[in-house]
Order: sequence, then structure tokens, then C-alpha cells
Amino acid sequence: MREVRFGAGDVTLAGSLGVPARGAAAGAVLIGGSGPSDRDNDGYFRSIRRYLLEAGIAVLSYDKRGVGRSSGQWRAATMDDLASDALAALAFLRAQPAVPDGRVGLFGHSEGGWVALRAAARDTPSWVITNSCPGVTPAEQERYAVANAVRASDSLHDVVALYDRLVEAGRRDADFAEANRLVASAGYPSGLAAFWADVDADVWEFLKRKQDHDPLPDALRLLCPHLAVFGGADALVPVADSIRLFSAVACDGDRDHRATLTVEVFPGADHRVQREGALAPGYLRTLVEWINAAR
Repeated sequence: MREVRFGAGDVTLAGSLGVPARGAAAGAVLIGGSGPSDRDNDGYFRSIRRYLLEAGIAVLSYDKRGVGRSSGQWRAATMDDLASDALAALAFLRAQPAVPDGRVGLFGHSEGGWVALRAAARDTPSWVITNSCPGVTPAEQERYAVANAVRASDSLHDVVALYDRLVEAGRRDADFAEANRLVASAGYPSGLAAFWADVDADVWEFLKRKQDHDPLPDALRLLCPHLAVFGGADALVPVADSIRLFSAVACDGDRDHRATLTVEVFPGADHRVQREGALAPGYLRTLVEWINAAR
């Protein structure tokens, strides 16, 4: 792996590039998930990157803008900004002499899947993989996650109702002070902690901008094969609904014939497609086989 830097509009992104010594059969840009994700995506990308490299696939992963060695500020970004960053990474990887530019695609984990779809709708990568990426909006996805976090609790109804009030506050463009008053008046319920614990004024503005992002129009505009991967026991993503929605788009008569859809569900696996802390059996092999077959 070597340190690289490349421009993306008014920001400079830093990342790690790995190219197999014997040359690459294909290339993959790895896009991290929500929040301040770095090039390793909190360690998750390390084993994926290593396996892809051993299989002859070049890999570029990068620090999100404002994270690690990248300039800019992710909290101030839009989905289009993040997609532009992914496209800059795609162009950089395509330009590497040992990487066939006609075999380079995007791999996005969680929120990174929305970014990959938006980027792919604006360009034509060779393929796109969405990994634990919801087919619903961020607001719907977070509601599902919040409900799962408190499902066994007597406070389920109250916490979900509070979450719904926060979403509506975002749609009214309420400021952070008003949103925080809503949470404070409910006593900062523990069931909302996974969603609210790290929210400040800047993050609140980011959440407002993205909460109603719909990934389906981007999926409809794809001109390349799409692999949608899920863990069957993902507590953060409504997997069945996401599969249904991505499948409906794939059946739309306006979708390009090249935009085939493959869905892989790994039973018992979580949001990181892991079981008991390890990647689900067959997961890495599935990625490589699909990338090698994608044209």
C-alpha cells in the first residue's frame, strides 16, 4: 500500500492505494460509511482490501473529507459533494498504469452505498457494489434502527415518536437548539443514544440535508451491474424492504439493460456482514467472483 493524494474540487483527499505486483485484473474504490470514516472505515476495510489485492484487484480507499489527512469538512458536505469525492477517487484509480480503466468500480458500505449510487448515476463505473446500503431514505433507515434498539423496551412507542418529531423538525429546518430541546424534554432517552449521542449543531445540519435522500432515482439511472449485499440479521437496515425496492427499480422499463441487479444475503450476519465478529463465510469470495464476472 502507498499513500496517495488527489484533488476533488476544492478539497484534497488522502488515501491508500494498493496494486498487485503482477498488475491488476480490475480496480475497486472503497467508500466508507457515515460519520468521520477514514480509509480503513474503522478497521472494516482492512481484511476486504487485503483479500481483493490477493485476488488481483487494485484497491483505493480514502479518508472522507475532513477526516485523517483529507482537507475539507464532511459535516458541511452534501450527498453530491461526497459523490464528487468518490468520482475523483474513481478517476485517480482509472489513471493508474497497472489498472485497466475499463474494469474499475465502486464499493460503498452503508451510507457509502448511497454515495456510490449517486456517483454511478453521474458517471459510468464498470460496476457498483452497495454493502449493507438501505434502499430507503436515511430518515426511514434510522427509524428502523432506533426501533430495533428499543424493541424489547416499554419505551418503544415514546422513543420512536420522539425520533419522528426530530425528523419533522428537520423538515421544518429547525435549528439544533430546538431539536436538542425536544430530546431534553424527553429526558435524553437511552434508546435514542445511538442516533443522538454525537449530534452537535454541525452534524444536525448534515442530518437535515440528507434525511430525505432517496437512493432509488440514482439506482434507476445506473448503466452498470449492481451487486447489493446484506447481512440477514442487520439491525440497522430494513433488509427485506431494501431488497424489494432495489428489485422494483431493476424491473423498471426505463432502467438500462446493462444495469443488472444481483442480491446476496448472508443469513445471521450483521451490518458489517459479520457473524460473531468475523466476516460471513463466503462473503469475500462472493465479492471477488462477482467483480471478475462483471462486464
